[in-house]
Amino acid sequence: MGRLEGKVAIITGSANGIGLEAVRVFASEGAKVVLADFDHEVGEKREQELAAEGIECKFIPVNVSDADSVNSMTERAKSEFGKIDILVNNAGITRDAMLSKMSVEQFQEVIEVNLTGVFNCTKAVLPAMIEQGKGKIISTSSVSGAYGNVGQTNYAAAKAGIIGMTKTWAKELGRKGINVNAVVPGFTETSMVEAVPDKVIEQMKAQIPQQRLGRPRDIANAYLFLASNESDYVNGHALHVDGGIMM
Repeated sequence: MGRLEGKVAIITGSANGIGLEAVRVFASEGAKVVLADFDHEVGEKREQELAAEGIECKFIPVNVSDADSVNSMTERAKSEFGKIDILVNNAGITRDAMLSKMSVEQFQEVIEVNLTGVFNCTKAVLPAMIEQGKGKIISTSSVSGAYGNVGQTNYAAAKAGIIGMTKTWAKELGRKGINVNAVVPGFTETSMVEAVPDKVIEQMKAQIPQQRLGRPRDIANAYLFLASNESDYVNGHALHVDGGIMM
């Protein structure tokens, strides 16, 4: 049996990058996966591509910053699969700028997706998890949230907020059988770093003891551990997956 056999998982922001890799990993371990993403066209395409790979998942569109959209997605997921065991709050965006040049709109947009979106999705799945007396909630923070990063006031604020919410919810929900944890990725090979100049990438690698960027599978494997029964006594933890850059 797979480590997630019989489980139902919602993974937000899963049409690309880390989220897409997590869909593959979770499905390979026996989970029924909801591929939840804002991009309707790409989401449907990914569902078809994964089906061709022998991976079954259900695409459901969602705007995590909109509570009504999140509630609709959650209801569709429960209607489709009958329950919700796991939520991975993976959706996120960047709108980088130095503080002196960052607009209010840039700040708010990142907060609404990266922080309010986590609140919306977690609140939406709670009734189902409380009813069944068990659940796993995993949210994606960042080393930027733990230590700050130049040009990322909005992103760092949102990712720091995720750690605070994770620890609060772990205290509130542990008695209800729900584990709440965060994953804190370091520099990872995703579309967010594709625009970074090669020289800067090499400088980033030089700071990491393992001398490489993280791969989506590295982060997806951390999600898997926290979603599985192996982590039943892990609660309120922020798991760094960063190659040791922040030791």
